[in-house]
Amino acid sequence: MTRVVSIYLPDLPTDRIRRDDPSIPAEQAIAVIARSGSKRWVSAVDAAARKAGLRVGMPAAKAQALFRGLMLVDAEPDVDAAALERITLWALTQYSPIVAVDGTDGIVLDTEGADHLQGGELPMVTKISNQFLARKLTARVAIADTWGAAHACARAISRETVIVPTGKTVAAVEKLPITLLRLPEKILSDLRTLGFQTVGELANTPRAPLTLRFGPEIARRLDQMFGRVAEPIDPIRTPEMVEVARAFAEPIGAAETIDKYVGRLVVQLIGELQKRGLGVRRADLIVEKVDGSRQAIRAGTAKPARDVAWLTKLFRDRTEKIEPGFGIEKLTLIAVMVEPLEDMQRVSSLVEDEVRDVTPLIDIYGNRGQRVYRVAPVASDVPERSVQRIAAASDLLEVAWVGQWRRPVRLLPRPELITAIALMPDHPPASITWRGRRRKVKRADGPERIFGEWWQRDAEMEAVRDYFVIEDEAGERLWVFRAGDGVDPETGDHRWFMHGIFA
Repeated sequence: MTRVVSIYLPDLPTDRIRRDDPSIPAEQAIAVIARSGSKRWVSAVDAAARKAGLRVGMPAAKAQALFRGLMLVDAEPDVDAAALERITLWALTQYSPIVAVDGTDGIVLDTEGADHLQGGELPMVTKISNQFLARKLTARVAIADTWGAAHACARAISRETVIVPTGKTVAAVEKLPITLLRLPEKILSDLRTLGFQTVGELANTPRAPLTLRFGPEIARRLDQMFGRVAEPIDPIRTPEMVEVARAFAEPIGAAETIDKYVGRLVVQLIGELQKRGLGVRRADLIVEKVDGSRQAIRAGTAKPARDVAWLTKLFRDRTEKIEPGFGIEKLTLIAVMVEPLEDMQRVSSLVEDEVRDVTPLIDIYGNRGQRVYRVAPVASDVPERSVQRIAAASDLLEVAWVGQWRRPVRLLPRPELITAIALMPDHPPASITWRGRRRKVKRADGPERIFGEWWQRDAEMEAVRDYFVIEDEAGERLWVFRAGDGVDPETGDHRWFMHGIFA
């Protein structure tokens, strides 16, 4: 079933100003001023300005009087629109094949067939919120059955995310204000004059009088919100995107027919990419049905590719998920992410070179929603800082891990507190208790002393860890450490931690 995510960017103008000028202090309040003739009013404010009592629509002179240190910036709607389009294009490459601009302050995306790539709906909306926050963009994210419901919930919530369960649209929106129905301002003003305040009140009113007075717009918006009428999302596109399409005079629906035309589209797409010296990294197949709805399938590759057979296989492995309904009238294949790819020169030889290319395996796992990555060394003595995740198909790094001491094959995400019996300062534990289980230590090696990195945090100026490799009665080898040198309390509190497990 279709699920729609709405991303509301309430502070887009002020967030854009801060991103354009990182020197602006975080505590500095900002108000964006719009003009119309001689009138000047506040069109956007940031959190600091709202806290001081400023509101959108307030005269600029009054805003200045309320907040003496207020930073006033002239509104630039065109620049804000361009920024929103760039953000939407970025979201297209990250989350879903069907993404579009939603008004002047939001993004909408159809996540059908894409949420599994993010681990489910809750991890997906959480990830979206966190990624926007990391880019210094305030975002409210809502997911619901329809565009209208998701749009309204994203703008009504005060928290970062909300998930409207499938089939619970009515309960979620009936108490929301009618201003969230995306109706023209004149209609909203007249409805408020008549006493309507909430979506539920409007939905429970007979439609004939409303249609007679206001036209069909109110009924259309209500039906879209409740899922009675389809509201297709027209995906954002740019002239730079390589795109091929096939429209059908007679709708198709058979699986073998779909596969046949997908294969032909792949051939056309690869031909266009080859002309431009590009390889595809991510491609979307958009399926348009006769009832006006859309379905999308996304396939990605670890490296830029122009292999017709392989890209065809990646799509055909997932075309079984296409639900043709009453028929498909158009198929569109778009290369959403491309990279330069030069043709490899072939050298004649009767000797078969051994090729160990795991890229196809990476592609298969990646398109099934698995997170595939490699680990690479980082120059740090602190174990949890000495490793980083990199793309699975990244080039081999020349940097290598150094050190005379062995490291465990499994490093815990965070060191876990344990209870240990040990003589200080340099003796290993005689026994430990970890996760409620007591283990007697039979053999041990250590200590290996690791010092804190004072340039990372002031608290690590004198910090010390003493690591031991221990083996319990069952033969399991573990990596534990004591915080501190066992003598000076300034170096650590002498608590013991579990940090890793050896093979």
